[in-house]
Amino acid sequence: MLALAIVVAIGVWLFLFPLRRVPTYPQAVGTVPAIPPAQDQGAVPVLKMPTARGWAPDQVPTAAPGLKVTAFARDLHHPRMAYVLPNGDVLVAESAGEQGKATSIRDWVAKRTMKRAGAMVESANRITILRDADGDGVPELRETFMSGLNRPFGMALVGDTFYVGNTDSVVAFPYEAGATRISAPGKTLMTMKPGGHWTRNIIASADGTRLYVAVGSLSNIGESGMDVEEGRACIYELDLTTGKNRIFGAGLRNPVGMAFQPETGELWTVVNERDGLGDETPPDYLTSVKDGGFYGWPYCYWGQTIDDRVPQNADLVARALTPDYALGGHTASLGLCWLPEGTLKGFPGGMVIGQHGSWNRSKLSGYRVVLVPFSGTQPSGAPIDLLTGFLAPDETYSNGRPVGVAVAADGALLVVDDVGNAVWRVTSA
Repeated sequence: MLALAIVVAIGVWLFLFPLRRVPTYPQAVGTVPAIPPAQDQGAVPVLKMPTARGWAPDQVPTAAPGLKVTAFARDLHHPRMAYVLPNGDVLVAESAGEQGKATSIRDWVAKRTMKRAGAMVESANRITILRDADGDGVPELRETFMSGLNRPFGMALVGDTFYVGNTDSVVAFPYEAGATRISAPGKTLMTMKPGGHWTRNIIASADGTRLYVAVGSLSNIGESGMDVEEGRACIYELDLTTGKNRIFGAGLRNPVGMAFQPETGELWTVVNERDGLGDETPPDYLTSVKDGGFYGWPYCYWGQTIDDRVPQNADLVARALTPDYALGGHTASLGLCWLPEGTLKGFPGGMVIGQHGSWNRSKLSGYRVVLVPFSGTQPSGAPIDLLTGFLAPDETYSNGRPVGVAVAADGALLVVDDVGNAVWRVTSA
């Protein structure tokens, strides 16, 4: 009976979706975006995802004019994030979320769709080291730096201690300069709830006294109750001297990438907003994170725009801050790094963002790497495409999906591609 119900549900889903008229709007981007009114999609949300195909051996993404792209590494296992050590070594976290069992027909269909898109794979649970000692853009050394981790994502080095953001903990390991492997046991500094939005990115403060830890929500809009969301949808500040942690910024549905703006020292993040309200509603966003700031989830979005699907908390809505810059609806912006002006010849300074790509849209978005230019200390102007070609023109398949971004020791921009199982190296042409 269950199998029959699943078949019927899929048939209904596929029947209803093509007939649904989804209004089209311009992309909601910038500091003052035009956000369309919410269109509650109900129990049958718009579901569209390209089939993961991967890259041919001689194929690379499309670089913007004035740039060139080469493969820094291929044949990785679902790489997600890159971190550059002081000596120029590049560490790549290879991991994936829990596959789990479907708890409903809707969940089953969603998981099958994600699997087809390359998002449901076995987690390698390791960090790989890539060393390009001669600086020719091709690593001579590639080895397992760490293994046996629990869905690692964020990485940070402070002095002689290397920190890893597992899906359920932040762990500290001893590190020796130039080491190609860490095998010593680690010390757990804090624990977090696994599941849901599973990535746990980390970044160290400039003085090395604190770590900031990004933790996403369990659900879309708190539909399982807010008790299970306690301690989630936020960024923590972890004091490395005392070992104590506190919530630094809250109401952030799924913050992933983090970076500091060098002039102000402010922490910035990119956040994936909620699903089920339309192609551009609400937009994902880039924002500075204020100490003690609340950014709306799940009660409201883009300031104090109420999500009437959610039981309300008037006090928190009154406190909700408006993000700094909209990135368009459902771009799945995951990676973030600061790009100093002049790093890529002819391109301004600003924040580089890896946009993994949408599923809850009638026309797909993301699947690219963009630069949000800054004027002084604030974002200004339209996003600039740096790397495209991940998505087929007819949206039926994807060659890859960009995630983490980082600036290498030689100034090259590194882009981690989990579906393409690669790290791309972008330089001035």
